[in-house]
Amino acid sequence: MLSVTPLSELRDKIDAIDEQILQLINQRATYAIDVAKTKIAQGEQGTFYRPDRESLVLRRIMELNQGPLPDLTAVRFFRELMSACLALEKPMDIAFLGPEGTFTQQAVFKHFGHAVKTIPVTTINEIFSAVESDNCQFGVVPVENSTEGVISHTLDRFSTSPLQICGEVEIRVHQNLMGNITSLAEITEVYSHQQSLAQCRQWLDNHLPGVKLTAVSSNAEAARLASINKQTAAIAGIVAAEVYHLEILEKSIEDEPNNTTRFIIIGQQSPTPTGNDKTSLLVSTGNQPGALHKILEPFAKLGIGMVNIESRPSRQGLWDYLFFIDIEGHSDDVVVSQALDIVKDSVKMFRLLGSYPKAVL
Repeated sequence: MLSVTPLSELRDKIDAIDEQILQLINQRATYAIDVAKTKIAQGEQGTFYRPDRESLVLRRIMELNQGPLPDLTAVRFFRELMSACLALEKPMDIAFLGPEGTFTQQAVFKHFGHAVKTIPVTTINEIFSAVESDNCQFGVVPVENSTEGVISHTLDRFSTSPLQICGEVEIRVHQNLMGNITSLAEITEVYSHQQSLAQCRQWLDNHLPGVKLTAVSSNAEAARLASINKQTAAIAGIVAAEVYHLEILEKSIEDEPNNTTRFIIIGQQSPTPTGNDKTSLLVSTGNQPGALHKILEPFAKLGIGMVNIESRPSRQGLWDYLFFIDIEGHSDDVVVSQALDIVKDSVKMFRLLGSYPKAVL
């Protein structure tokens, strides 16, 4: 007969482990405070957050993880633990595209954890300005979407900003139907951003035919409206449901299940190499034959992978363009450094936007 451990005994073991975990968490927090004291004694000022260090820690956790918890769960736990410990050292203000409950705020929490102060602003330009003026230590801005393409406002702002890209985070854009009602039959109107309504068109046609669809300025605003108007619902991310105390009626109603938005972290740091990095640069070639080939050739010859390339009008002359390029590796890597030196000599304008750790999960 199969031997079964008594439930009371299992619970006692769990309680004992919980006690040990709590002691170790507080011990880690104490060391974090000591780290801050050491940095201050060495004359270090500003934020103590180091994106390269955090990336290395999280990747090490994934290497050590043997389950049964999946890597994603383990990473989330340690991200929040590091966030809480860092807040004991020195709390951070992070600017994001508001209002409360947007996907940009969700990206903040995924990258920095919840122990930061999120500062909502109304435009991408204001995010840059908040960090440039030192009102916030970092900002989080969207840069591209897998279905909608590049976010031109973000790329254009880099042409005038001294800020660096310090990191990146990817969010799977899951659109959720939410409200303060109990069934779909009660819904008379659905609020959401125009893009979200378009991304959920098939689901809405199948499940809420004839219901009024109202486009608003953001998904967070949609959630706010649904929280105060009876018999209405909103399409938004899970953070919006938490902020406005709405029930999730249907999860992941987007027509394209792999819709992903990439966000970048902007600040005044230059992360050191981690072995899993990207480098972003901004170049202008002028209007000359073969100009783009001269940019791309060094990366191909030296075996450096190109992740992305986008062009934007430079506004400096007719048919003159700026190229935003993402490549594999860190600017301090020998081969990458060689390629960048070659590119510098063949372009009219060159700016390194940053080398930073790749997104972790």
